[in-house]
Amino acid sequence: MRQRSLSGLTFSLALLLSLALPSAGWAHKASDSFIYLDQTQSQVRIDLALRDLALLLPLDGNGDGQLNGAEVRSARADITRLVEQGLTLSNSAGRCQLVGQQWGLSRHSDGPYAAGRYQVACLDNQPPATLEYSLLFDRDPLHRSLVSITDSQDERLGVLGPDDRTLALENSGSVAGNVLQLFVTFLYEGVIHLLIGLDHILFLLVLMLPATLPLNRRQSAGGMVAERGLKARLLELVGIVTAFTVAHSITLALAALNIVTLPIAWVETVIALSIAIAALNVVWPILGRKTWKLAFGFGLIHGFGFASVLGDLTSGVSQLAVALAGFNLGVELGQLGLLLVLFPTLYLFSRFRLYERAAVPAILLAVGGLSLYWVAERAASI
Repeated sequence: MRQRSLSGLTFSLALLLSLALPSAGWAHKASDSFIYLDQTQSQVRIDLALRDLALLLPLDGNGDGQLNGAEVRSARADITRLVEQGLTLSNSAGRCQLVGQQWGLSRHSDGPYAAGRYQVACLDNQPPATLEYSLLFDRDPLHRSLVSITDSQDERLGVLGPDDRTLALENSGSVAGNVLQLFVTFLYEGVIHLLIGLDHILFLLVLMLPATLPLNRRQSAGGMVAERGLKARLLELVGIVTAFTVAHSITLALAALNIVTLPIAWVETVIALSIAIAALNVVWPILGRKTWKLAFGFGLIHGFGFASVLGDLTSGVSQLAVALAGFNLGVELGQLGLLLVLFPTLYLFSRFRLYERAAVPAILLAVGGLSLYWVAERAASI
């Protein structure tokens, strides 16, 4: 029985590391595009990240791994053609024509974007009723297009993904129904954003590890080490999760409301560094053994990372509060689901000495090494 359990522990550790190490790209800001549709002016603007366009078009003409203005300008025709193939506006009269008005570069929190503004001309001179988007989903199933719609009634938000590529533009539902739909949409996106954010997952894992250990390492004056039961460990976990939740909720709201904004490249670098410091602190408590304080301090930075999804789209939109509430709750639900899976598993493994002596050090070493790799990678792009 013991040998079988230890084998299971070894297998689980190997599985964790195999999932973590090849997935460095998951730790970065999610791949997004932005569509701004103004029904009152019959205009649409679409912003596509240059790094995403490089997956679809040979933009790097000289092969130096960097894009310059001349290379982007020379690819303008190809970029425009790609946009017109991947973005469709239509109504009962058929497909509407996109007439180019303005083209150039814009900048979002994660870098430069190609931006195109088009006049929308439908056959019956009526506004479009549906918007369909199909770019990048075949290359990146995690890609999302965030849509802002302005009409004579209000401003609305929407999200398009691989399984939901069409958005109805007619505001025919009740106000309460539209608000509920928006809330559910961003609730789902919040869950997805947490679960695909490997850096946030690893940070939570490292914060959780001390609460899974059976021994309290705060030694008494006599040098004794106290054994802890499940209740004590759960209380420690609740304190850690609460501190992290409160902290990232504060900065998520501040950033999404454009009250406080930080460059996403710096935020991502500090997030990666926070994982390495948290891993080191488990072994060598340079920041103290009260993990909840560490969770709160670095949780403030992680909130800016979560906000990168909303901050580039929702500024000035009347439904921002609903989208923000849904997204934040989605992040919390994703976090809770992750803890409900990981903590009971690690708690069961903690009955064996191999867990504390071998598994935990190996996890900390792997997570620390991966996070330092991210620090170097992200710092190089600042």
